[in-house]
Amino acid sequence: QVQLVESGGGLVQAGDSLRLSCAASGRSFITYAMAWFRQAPGKEREFVAAINWGGSATYYTDSMKGRFTISRDNAKNTVYLQMNSLRPEDTAVYYCAANRGPRSTTPAVYDYWGQGTQVTVSS
Repeated sequence: QVQLVESGGGLVQAGDSLRLSCAASGRSFITYAMAWFRQAPGKEREFVAAINWGGSATYYTDSMKGRFTISRDNAKNTVYLQMNSLRPEDTAVYYCAANRGPRSTTPAVYDYWGQGTQVTVSS
């Protein structure tokens, strides 16, 4: 089993930055691909970013490129999401996810999920 706990969300103004953290437990954490997704009320869960087990490869959708950065510290069993230039449309619950296999943009592929952390961006 892998347990994931997100933290770092909050209420910020447009243009501000936040750094989300996802603390993971599990003996195979370093072999897992990790990802961040987000979901706003009434909307589908949306892929944000992913990183491979070694932290050497990352992937973002076009809407996130240049603003969001995913990273991981395997020694701390933690993955991060640095979010800059936040916009009101970034408001959502942000979820951390772990995949036993390769990274993916598809939520159904991921094996473990955290409970989410709320990010609210005011204009």
